[in-house]
Amino acid sequence: MNTNNSKINILNMTIGELSALLAGIGEPSYRAEQIFTWLHKGVDIGGMSNLSKKLREYLFENAYVDKLKIAQKLTSSDGTVKYVFELGDDELIESVFMRYNHGTSLCLSSQVGCRMGCKFCASTLHGLKRNLEPSEMLGQILAAQKDTGERVDGLVLMGVGEPLDNYANVVKFLRLVNCEQGLNIGYRHISLSTCGLVEKIKQLANEDMAITLSVSLHASDDKERAALMPSANKWSLGELLDACVYYFKKTGRRISFEYTLIDGVNDSVQHAERLARLLPKTMPCHVNLIPVNKIAERTYNKSPNVIQFNSTLNRLGINSTVRRSLGADINASCGQLRNVMK
Repeated sequence: MNTNNSKINILNMTIGELSALLAGIGEPSYRAEQIFTWLHKGVDIGGMSNLSKKLREYLFENAYVDKLKIAQKLTSSDGTVKYVFELGDDELIESVFMRYNHGTSLCLSSQVGCRMGCKFCASTLHGLKRNLEPSEMLGQILAAQKDTGERVDGLVLMGVGEPLDNYANVVKFLRLVNCEQGLNIGYRHISLSTCGLVEKIKQLANEDMAITLSVSLHASDDKERAALMPSANKWSLGELLDACVYYFKKTGRRISFEYTLIDGVNDSVQHAERLARLLPKTMPCHVNLIPVNKIAERTYNKSPNVIQFNSTLNRLGINSTVRRSLGADINASCGQLRNVMK
């Protein structure tokens, strides 16, 4: 975010938008693709060597490239890297760079803070400050790639914020990051996590983007879920699961359901059996079990019943796995990200 409103944030722009901008000063449309490609390589205006001096001068005077500053970098014993990024208005967000056998992935933030209020999540403790622009989401990828020297192969929108609460900016970001002239990250390599904004899930289903939808359940009845997730008061589990079925029918993509296991709260065999009965039989789904990660402001403890819970689901025909915890020693695991310096 730039405090100088007189200049255009060109990292927010599609090739079509750049082309329209350049047409106004008599530049050919192919220049738009050149600029777009440079931007998505993380190159400043001055480094766009195949542009004319006149065009670069115009861009210097009328445009800017949104950049993030690494305010803090922490590296886990397992190789996971957590970044605290400082934005143009001095706000802070966190992103996590992860390495797997099949490639790399970046867990990125979509908002500064979050207003959803989930009890086990540090991201929401200070409420919502503001939404991130597409350029600020792209900036997390570009900064991580530059710092590590490695390409980001996949994305998980599971950092600070509720992506569907920043719908327009997130959808534009997804289209930008998928563009073959830019970072060219395929939709099938992108997962978006939501606490269950029903109308937005249906809207996303109609965007023609085959991303993986990860839906936070964390409980198997409405009362228990609302106690953990205040946003669940707006929609019942039945309404949420109907939206998930709609998403599957429109996209053909299997839904992943996230379930954080908390000792004495939602981790019994009975909870597992109820969850198995709840999940729709009309679509393939996967349950991602997450042993709760510690945050200083909460007293929730990891469940001792993780293996039993997983086995119960599997016995009842539900495909489920226990999520591997990465970066716990640097507070980079699920639920631990926030928007303050450590």
